[in-house]
Formats: sequence, structure tokens, C-alpha cells
Amino acid sequence: MDKLINDLKVQIIAQLNLQDIKPEDIADDQPLFIEGLGLDSIDALELIVLLQQQYKIKLSNPSDGPKVFYSVKTMAEYITANQS
Repeated sequence: MDKLINDLKVQIIAQLNLQDIKPEDIADDQPLFIEGLGLDSIDALELIVLLQQQYKIKLSNPSDGPKVFYSVKTMAEYITANQS
């Protein structure tokens, strides 16, 4: 899971073009939205695209979004649980 979490950090930085942030700057449990990285709804769409392109996973229920995208760790847990 540690490799997946680190890979996700790198992918999030690249996908969202976060130029001033390094993977080690993002804590595994740090909130991605509002008080954490400060991501917004446009960034959420980019994260959905990232899940689809990199992991072939579709968010089956849009209301799960806030839970799935809470932190890098929750994203990794969702990927692990839903990858075939």
C-alpha cells in the first residue's frame, strides 16, 4: 500500500500541475480539499479522470466522492478494494 500511496502522490501532483509541492509534502491522511491541499471541484474532476485512466476504476456512486477523495490514503484504499 505504501508504494500505491507514493505513486498516487506523484500522479496527483502531475495531474493537477501542483508545481510547488513534492510527494513528501503531502501527508497520507492530509485532507485533499479545503483545509488540506486546498483542492476544489475542478480538481475533483481531475482526480476522477486519474482513477479512470491510471487504475481503470469508475466511481460507481458520486456521493462516495467526498469519502474516496478525502486523502491520498482513502484513495489508495478505494483503489485496492475496487481493482480487479
